[in-house]
Amino acid sequence: MDKPAEKRQLAWQPLTPRGVAAFATASFGRLWLVQLVVAFICALSVVWFVYTAWVPVVSEAINELPSEAEIRRAKLRWNGPSPQCLAESRFLSISIDLKHEGQARSPAHIQIELGEKTIKALSLVGFAETSYPTGWRIGLGQTEAEAWWGAWMPALLAMVAGATVAALMIIWAVLGFVYSGPGWLLVFFASRGARLSAIWRLAGAALLPGAVFLSVSIVLYGSGALDLLLLGLAAGLHLLIGWIYLVWAIFCLPVRKEEQTADVNPFAAKRD
Repeated sequence: MDKPAEKRQLAWQPLTPRGVAAFATASFGRLWLVQLVVAFICALSVVWFVYTAWVPVVSEAINELPSEAEIRRAKLRWNGPSPQCLAESRFLSISIDLKHEGQARSPAHIQIELGEKTIKALSLVGFAETSYPTGWRIGLGQTEAEAWWGAWMPALLAMVAGATVAALMIIWAVLGFVYSGPGWLLVFFASRGARLSAIWRLAGAALLPGAVFLSVSIVLYGSGALDLLLLGLAAGLHLLIGWIYLVWAIFCLPVRKEEQTADVNPFAAKRD
């Protein structure tokens, strides 16, 4: 009697190696659906962090704005004191320093510094500086800024969520191709049965546990349980998790049929 065929595992969760391996025989639509769900979970963690760590600082900075201020013709017109720190927390600082003299620096992880002609963003990894947009008028008076922030803050959070989901789906698609090359070699030498398209789906699923790990790390960072250094370590570790799941899941795939046939003893008595 022949051995009964193994029941195909339904691909629905990518949090275990066998769960990741199940996506090798799943459809592309199934993979994209699960990736979309994980991307929304990641987006929620990012939006929660922005709303918890950054939004209060922006609201406090708006309360410190003078009655009249604006950016016009790529130049900040400011009638308040400078340099001045408008608001800060351990995550974000917003300050005015018209000449970028460094007199309003903060120990915050990210500092936004508005100068007379440029805006500068500083962090532990360096800084970026850019000019104000020409042809735009941006009102920075307290009343005008409060009205704009109150009207657009929910829409900005929604855009952060949408951008996070879109970016993750694109990144996972590209990294799936990057991971497929080494994955195909491992499948070949491990004598596993999987085509290149199946390896791409498996690689796409293997990236998801690391994304969930990074989302949890962002929440812990926002709640103060992790510092910025540990968050950076978690960001690097989440890529390593993807490789671990890829290798582990490949060894959960069935052995190629020709390899199974080679293992059969031709002299064994055939049973009814």
